[in-house]
Amino acid sequence: MPDGLIPARMRVAPRLLAVAAGAAMALGHAPFGLPAATLAALAAALLLLDRAVPGAEGAGADTTCPGLRRAAFTGWACGLGYFAVTLHWIVEPFLVDIARHGWMAPFALVLMAGGLALFWAAGFAAAVWLVPASGWRRGAALAVTLTLAEMLRAVLFTGFPWGLIGSVWVDTPLRLWTAWIGPHGLGALTVLLAASLGAALRPGAPRRGVWAAGTGAAFAAALLAGTVAQRAAPTVQDAARPVIRLVQPNAAQHLKWRRDMIPVFWNRALDLTRAPAAPGAQTPALVVWPEVSLYYLLGTAPEQDAAIAAAAGGVPVIVGAQRFDGPDLRNALAVIGPGGRIGQVYDKFHLVPFGEYFPGGALAAWLGLEGLATDYLGGFTPGPGPTLIDLTAAGLGRALPLICYEVIFPRHAAAPPGGPRPDWILQITNDAWFGRFAGPQQHLAQARMRATEQGLPLVRAANTGISAMIDPVGRVTGALALGTAGALDRALPAPLPPTPFALVGNVPLLAAAALVLAGLLRARRRALGS
Repeated sequence: MPDGLIPARMRVAPRLLAVAAGAAMALGHAPFGLPAATLAALAAALLLLDRAVPGAEGAGADTTCPGLRRAAFTGWACGLGYFAVTLHWIVEPFLVDIARHGWMAPFALVLMAGGLALFWAAGFAAAVWLVPASGWRRGAALAVTLTLAEMLRAVLFTGFPWGLIGSVWVDTPLRLWTAWIGPHGLGALTVLLAASLGAALRPGAPRRGVWAAGTGAAFAAALLAGTVAQRAAPTVQDAARPVIRLVQPNAAQHLKWRRDMIPVFWNRALDLTRAPAAPGAQTPALVVWPEVSLYYLLGTAPEQDAAIAAAAGGVPVIVGAQRFDGPDLRNALAVIGPGGRIGQVYDKFHLVPFGEYFPGGALAAWLGLEGLATDYLGGFTPGPGPTLIDLTAAGLGRALPLICYEVIFPRHAAAPPGGPRPDWILQITNDAWFGRFAGPQQHLAQARMRATEQGLPLVRAANTGISAMIDPVGRVTGALALGTAGALDRALPAPLPPTPFALVGNVPLLAAAALVLAGLLRARRRALGS
């Protein structure tokens, strides 16, 4: 029936249900941690899609423009609910300085959620076009099309792969599947499970009991495989493994740059650095401070660099800092050695749009648009690209540095092109921008996924938390609570051999998607009698 002939209340109710289903999907992410809600809500979204575009085999299939439009709107409504709940923390940066930026907060959330939901709209419409008939085959098609849409979300317009569907399993052994199929593959597996569950729940569907049993068996098998892989990974740390100290000064963003508070946070970081190790514990071989932990530009205060080195007692200290490289302002990570000597430096290369720079290049600069996190210094300039920090002299091998936002990109956790594999991943971050609820917890969850995907330990130093030591299968071996100041000493876990995902990335997933798409296209031509 054309949309114009459907009573308004009958059109609005399913769309509100689609928004609600998307919001329920988001409950799988931190801080809620309810992946079963994601699975059930995905199944409900598929049922809503079938209701919006019932379809039928053969000539009666609705792949007209109105049918595809209804499918796209169902997907967009689901995405709107999903991203609005998942990314509700996006308002937090605008509340740091409410007088200047607070008015932008609601617009940021609405525009972000609505814009990202367009990817889901495309995925839902493509699934209906591929499989005109409602049913489990359409769910299989959505597993492919939504996965491809999410992969595009991760790269288009600099990319924003925050809140990938597969991340809801981070607190379960299912996350270990990312070592084989990557985060997008785990998302596709989740949609397939939801499609099977939807087939079991669909009223009047044949063999509902078979679908229910199959769904349960598939989920149990996936969970068992993840559990076996997790238990096979070593959990007892070798006493000879080097210890790293993570410093968490807990400098609230609205206080961090106040003149009267700068010395408070500075002295706190020094005190945490010089604090003695616990009785009988190994002395740290490295100290790590969080992102932009220096109140001065790197290289402009040698006496302060020397104070850091003295507090560390001769072991290297990794700090986050701002620095000028010629006329370019960089968000940097630097190694400070004995005497305050500045050693290796890494410059963040994947900057946060609107936060660390304003898209538009020269025009944005001419208009004075600089980004929320850069204050009076101007927008940041990206660094040259990924590199490794050599810490073999400290017995720590080679570390892959990532600053804040960079850890949400699976591709950035891989070894730099043409270079050796790192021994561990290092993330420094200032999650004070994200508030004290969902944002920092979701950021930690994504760091855990990167460790699992690569089979590498990940060391995370965060200004206000959550600082953590993460082993190569994504387990947190030690953490400092959100919103607290402290120092955490933990042994650096040993890396595992390279995972299949580390070796080949998304190539097998894309090949499988291409094969499924080819099969669906062939079946579509047969169904439509062409």
